[in-house]
Amino acid sequence: MRVLHLTYRVPFPANDGGSIAISNMIIGLSQNGCTLDVVAINTPKHKQSETTQNTLYNQYNVFVDTKISAFKLMKNVLLGTIPYNVERFYSEAVTTQLKTLLQAHPYDFIQLESAFTALYMDEIRKYTDVPVIIRTHNIEYMIWERLAVHEKNPVKKWFFKHLSKRLKKFETSYYNKADGIASITHDDRLRMLEMGITSPIAVVPAGIILDKYLQYKGDKGKLNTIFSISSLDWMPNIEGLKWFLKHVWPKVAVAKPELELHIAGKATPQWLKELNQKNIIVHGFVDDSVAFMNSWQLMIVPLLSGSGMRVKIIEGFASGKCVVSTSVGAEGIPYSHGENIVIADTVDEWVDAIILLTEDKEKRNTIERNAQELVCREFENKQVIGKVIKLYDQIREDREQ
Repeated sequence: MRVLHLTYRVPFPANDGGSIAISNMIIGLSQNGCTLDVVAINTPKHKQSETTQNTLYNQYNVFVDTKISAFKLMKNVLLGTIPYNVERFYSEAVTTQLKTLLQAHPYDFIQLESAFTALYMDEIRKYTDVPVIIRTHNIEYMIWERLAVHEKNPVKKWFFKHLSKRLKKFETSYYNKADGIASITHDDRLRMLEMGITSPIAVVPAGIILDKYLQYKGDKGKLNTIFSISSLDWMPNIEGLKWFLKHVWPKVAVAKPELELHIAGKATPQWLKELNQKNIIVHGFVDDSVAFMNSWQLMIVPLLSGSGMRVKIIEGFASGKCVVSTSVGAEGIPYSHGENIVIADTVDEWVDAIILLTEDKEKRNTIERNAQELVCREFENKQVIGKVIKLYDQIREDREQ
């Protein structure tokens, strides 16, 4: 098969959840014999070289200035119909590149990554009737709906609700235009059905290439340490971390004054770099996230908002780490509380879980082993790619009938 793959960011280097999900999809499809032409929207946030040399696929990086403009935002709120955070990813340069490729090659399928690229479907339909699949990383409207619940600023709260309503309308419309949907979680699939999506929906989780993780077997890292690693330019991650530092950490620090908290992530905000609290170490961006995770004892994911799947939890599981997460953070993962992860949603649940799991080595090691087994069973990349190929085959059969 020849596949045209449009992504909302350059997928390599794969150093966060979104890029890992995209890059492993590209690698898996290529290894399955697909010829891939990848058009990557090259944003200021994840900017890479305009040319990418590789042997697996053909990549065309197209720069799009997605930086937020106060004027464009206000104009969009007052006069627009497309959600602003989708509109920012639209560019004539991308449509020109798509047109060039569509006129040059006979494709079997076109895959769009996330709601941010769905807007290009209208342009694509002008040049081909090839089946279009949208791979959803999140239900975007849910993120902003949840952020609105916790927001105290009335202006921000209003804007989050406004954006959530527009996103829900946009996602419903464009997902129904697709020939198929690859949903990253079962939870998101159910939400799409509730939204009235009638396109075929297959659950295709983020895949993990296990080799670099399985060298770790759990029970690794400095004793009496907990850690957080996430993209710190994503609002739900910052929201959750602030909540943890304000409400959970002070109580943990009193109960276990020897405990250290290690925080890592790209785009570390200045307020966090300047945080001067005892036993809190801010590492900023780390080159090797797997080595970082295995330097410390217990992984925390205090997410309050969001949707989709946290790939960093999957990476933690694969590395044999014991993870404490909110139920929102663990969405999309077929976990068993207390068996392969510990779920904590209240402050007291968080404090109790951290104390227990840093002190009870046997309990922690059991969860680590079970978590690693879960990833090997459910998220191995070849198995995940098989689900995508199955969706392709289903769409092809439906068209031939």
